[in-house]
Parts: sequence; C-alpha cells; structure tokens
Amino acid sequence: MENSLPTQDERHRGFFGHPKGLGFIVFTEAWERFSFYGMQALLVLYMTSYLFLPEHSANVSGFDGFRAVMSSVFGDLSTQALATQTFGIYIGLVYFAPVFGGFIGDRWLGRRKAVAVGALFMVAGHFMMAFEAAFLSALAALIVGSGFLKGNLAAQVGELYDPEDGRRDAGFSLYNMAINVGAFLAPLACGTLGELYGWHYGFGLAGIGMLLALFIYIYGSRHLPAERVRAGASQTVPKLQPGDGRRIAAVLTVLGITSLYWTVQTQVWNTYPLWIKGRVDRVAGDLEVPVTWFQSLDSLAVLLLAPPIIWLWQRQVKRGNAKSDLNKIAFGCGVFASACVLLSIGETLAGPDKVALVWPVMFHFVCAIGFLYIGPVAMALTSRVAPPSVNAMLISSYYLGIFFGGFGSGYLGRFYEAMSPAQFWLLHAAVVGTGAILLIILTRPLKAAMKEGAA
Repeated sequence: MENSLPTQDERHRGFFGHPKGLGFIVFTEAWERFSFYGMQALLVLYMTSYLFLPEHSANVSGFDGFRAVMSSVFGDLSTQALATQTFGIYIGLVYFAPVFGGFIGDRWLGRRKAVAVGALFMVAGHFMMAFEAAFLSALAALIVGSGFLKGNLAAQVGELYDPEDGRRDAGFSLYNMAINVGAFLAPLACGTLGELYGWHYGFGLAGIGMLLALFIYIYGSRHLPAERVRAGASQTVPKLQPGDGRRIAAVLTVLGITSLYWTVQTQVWNTYPLWIKGRVDRVAGDLEVPVTWFQSLDSLAVLLLAPPIIWLWQRQVKRGNAKSDLNKIAFGCGVFASACVLLSIGETLAGPDKVALVWPVMFHFVCAIGFLYIGPVAMALTSRVAPPSVNAMLISSYYLGIFFGGFGSGYLGRFYEAMSPAQFWLLHAAVVGTGAILLIILTRPLKAAMKEGAA
C-alpha cells in the first residue's frame, strides 16, 4: 500500500460526488459490519444452545480455566448466565480496544497498515469460530482486530476532505449508512444460515464477508489518504486553557450517563434473543420467523426513521425551537425506557401464553427513535465541546460508554433466570430511565461547565 496522495480530481469526484477513496472505505465498512453483526447475532444462541452445554464445552480449548476465572470473579454462573456474561465482556472489549488501536495507528503503524492488520486478525477470528476448539482464541482475535480497524478506518473518512470542504458531513453520513446496511443484512444472511442450517455455516459466511472487506480495502488503498504517522515528531500540541478541565469533566459525565443506555441497548444482542426464542410467538402465516431476523429489524428501523427525524431537527432549527443536545439525549433515554416497558406490558398481557409478535416489532421501532436521539448526538456533542488538546482522546472515550454498557448487559443478563420476563424488562427500563433523570437534573450545571448555550 503505497504512501501516495489521491489526485486533486479524485478528491473532488469519484463516488457520488465524493472522493473515490470514500467508496472503498464505505464498502470496506459495510462488509466489516456484515461480518461483525452476522457473528454477533448468533453468538449468545450458539453458546446457550450448543457450545456451553456440558457435552460440547469439553471440546473448547481452555474452557475449564475460563469458566473457573469467570466463577471467581462473578460467582457461580449457570450456562445461560455464563453465556450472557461472556457476550458482555466480549462486546465491552471490542469497544475498548480501539482506544489502543487508534493510538498505535496514529503514532507507530499508520492508519492504513493498522486497518490491514486489524482486518487480518478479524478474518482469522471469524474463520476460527467455525472450529469449537478455537472459540476463545477466535474471540480474542476479533477483539484485537476490531481494536486496530475500527477507529483507524473511521479517521480516514475525515482525512479525505479539506478542512473547509462542505461535503464532510455527507461523507460521514454515507459511512454510517454503510454500518446500518451491514448490520441489517448480516442477521438475515449469517443468522438465518447459522440458526437453520448449522452454526458454523453462519460463522463461515461472516468470515467471507470480512475477507471481502480486506480485499476491497487493499484494492482501493491508492485512493486513500496518505499516512501521517506522528511518532517522535516535534509537533505542537495545543495546551489546555482555563475552564477546559470543567468541559472535560462535563463531557465525561455525559458519556458516563450514556453507558446506562448502552447497557440496555447491548441487551438487544445479548439476553433479548433468548427472550425472543423462548417467549415470543414467532409464527406469521406459514413462516416461523428466525430469532436473528429481529436484530435485522433493529437496524432497518434506524434506516427508516433517520430521514424523518433529521428532517424534524432541521425544521426545529429553522423555527428557532431546536432542542439542546443534552435534552435530546435525555429524551432518547426516556424513549428507550418506554420501549422496555412495552416488552413488560406484552409479557403481562400474554400471561402464561407466548407474547404476540407485535410487541417486539413495536419495541424495535421505539428503540430506533431512542438510538437516533442518543448515539449520534452524544458523539457530535463530544466532538464539539471537547478541548482541541484532548479532542481525539475524548472522542475515543465515547466508545468507553459502550465498553461499560457491554459489561453491564452481561451482569444484568444473570437476572433473566431469577426474575419473570416482565420484571426483567422493567429493570432495564429503570436503568436507562435513570439516565434520563440524571441528565434532566444535571442539564444546567453541565451547560455551564461546557459554556455551550446549545449544549
């Protein structure tokens, strides 16, 4: 991968009026997310229904030691609780690793090499998932690979544009659309194949998706931004200014509160599939809807609702009654809490019978509204308010909310067997609802600390 700059012509047209390199990054990301979410859609079902059962867990290399460590930390765990806790740790580390991977790519390897190394680890990890003995090693490889790839790939989107280029926001929108398209298609393809025809077929398809991502990235490397490795460079780093400490503390407080949201949102990929499998009437006509299709519905709802919500925000700006970012995040937490209440209502009305299909469908569309008011808004707030001297570090810290949320979802998953399903989802409504209450209480001091009238 030569260290060459895209030509001036390539920087101004090539992919829907954007730099040609954006097309390669977008398709790399789409296939990478396809592989990631395809495997993730199957993971908890695979562990609880097959791999962690006594007759199969003996085939997993290092499983006894792994279970002993988990028991020493979290106490005695049932097979289901061990699976949900394992998932939570895996997801948490997937979103913690980019903090280190971004630093290594920025300081030593360079972003293009870091993405290639990460993709190689992820290809290996996905294909290793097809072998029971390599399960724990496969998860480790996927964590390392995601750490190298995630932040370094996203950073290259911004580097395709000059600072004053007005296409930058649209470029990031195309990049994020690729994430949601990959997340929508993956459970339909990998999930259906693994759930109906064999776990390892689904994991293998995820590996093929990651291999395609690697090929696309390498093929398009000459159209990507030049490397800017800063190791040992005597660069001028902006110093913290008076008041920056309060702004940093305010941003970290907001990100800490969002971890309550991520705890509940991550449950959609953790314990929620077990609830769908055991408690929902999935028969629609002559079709029994596969469990993994509900995770595709989650991404589809975001794709469908994003345009009208963005239109609403733009209209509010024109009318002069736009909501502050803090109010949007608080509203999103409240909406997500109401989505969990819907599941509890569905359970209560069903009684001993199975829950009607309409309740999880409504749940996903309400969830999508909550996500659109929290995820992108919190990242934009962080980017705008964080002082220049620590801006990149705080943007990376955004993912720490997902890191803590992953661990939190694993911890809460153990209560699924101890509570009724209605109580279980009310517990999650209380967790994310607490985030809304905290933001409402802290809005005034947070705005003052950020010195942002529209924060």
